[in-house]
Amino acid sequence: MRQRSLIAVTAALAAGALTLTACGSRDDKGSGDTGSGGATVVIGVDAPLTGDLSALGLGIQNSVDLAVRQANEKKYVKGVTFKFKAYDDQAQPSSGQQNATKLVADKDVLGVVGPLNSSVSESMQKVFDDAKLTQISPANTNPALTQGPAWNTGTKKRPYQSYFRTATTDAIQGPFAAQYLFNKAGKKKVFLIDDKKTYGAGLAATFKGEFTKLGGQVAGEAHVNPDTKDFSAVATQVKSSGADVVYYGGEYPAAGPLSKQIKKAGAAIPLVGGDGIYSGDFIKLSGKEGVGDMATSVGAPVETLPSAKEFVANYKNAGFKEAYEAYGGYSYDSAWAIIEAVKAVVDANDGKLPQDARAKVLEATGKVSFDGVTGKVSFDEFGDATNKQLTVYKYEGDAWKAVESGTFAG
Repeated sequence: MRQRSLIAVTAALAAGALTLTACGSRDDKGSGDTGSGGATVVIGVDAPLTGDLSALGLGIQNSVDLAVRQANEKKYVKGVTFKFKAYDDQAQPSSGQQNATKLVADKDVLGVVGPLNSSVSESMQKVFDDAKLTQISPANTNPALTQGPAWNTGTKKRPYQSYFRTATTDAIQGPFAAQYLFNKAGKKKVFLIDDKKTYGAGLAATFKGEFTKLGGQVAGEAHVNPDTKDFSAVATQVKSSGADVVYYGGEYPAAGPLSKQIKKAGAAIPLVGGDGIYSGDFIKLSGKEGVGDMATSVGAPVETLPSAKEFVANYKNAGFKEAYEAYGGYSYDSAWAIIEAVKAVVDANDGKLPQDARAKVLEATGKVSFDGVTGKVSFDEFGDATNKQLTVYKYEGDAWKAVESGTFAG
């Protein structure tokens, strides 16, 4: 049932170039609630809370925690107290699948936010779908998750009805970066590198398709093992290729050292990547050699959002030790989409949760529509975000700076 009126949700899409402290539990962590009595609804969280990608994962966890606290403080759903329970997937598909099974087994869980990695989501989707448990990722960008494996041939079919996302996809992000680099930055010859993972390889492929369509030349291609951190061989290839830019499909733990080693090999050209490298940790890992590198990320830059100051203040006042990073606003909006769906279900059932609450919340999730940090939060027929905005950021000084914001002109 579509809600008759929805409040504007206050949040912000964070450009988290802050120093981060990796902490959090290895199994699960839950927040205390501020209400008492009535029904308890748990919002699950799955993300890498430890390991190389924990900077992004902890930002996801904390932003969901904040949404839960504010829903309880506002008594937003009468008679319902929200809690959250977070599980660490360590960016591993096998761990994600185990966590999905645990979340399904908890009858109080009516929605899950996460995960960060598209490859992890692939292992979780069926588990949630079989249980009719709503899953909303604030970070997954692989198009196949919502549109099926043949999406790039024009045959789009939604594989799982329980899966949604608030982030836009690589079908848009890769081409958006290609258009910016070719048309605005004047880059005509690219060296393509990816980490062979679901996210990285898919992003590099969509970038390549648009870049060559525009008339750009591919000077060379390589695949790397992101766990090695020794990229001297590929750095030498980049140097001898004559490329004027490197496009990397992957995440910041490898992208930072890769950028540094390419420059030290003598190739004074920028490394460009997607939202997987848009982190304060990339700046730490790439050092001074990374200055001039670029990244695209979902949504509008934080400084352009009217709600940014309030979100930042709320996040700071909550006492979190870690930055909300690139997906803070999307995680907050994902949690609020679940909260709004729960409210719609309760309002339609005389103020109580029905016996088939999971199925009803899933149905309501597809109909939510409200003003969040990331703009209008709603989903299309595939479960994709209707908000398609992206931003190009450049590493300048000691932080990421927004240089271009818009949508893909396909």
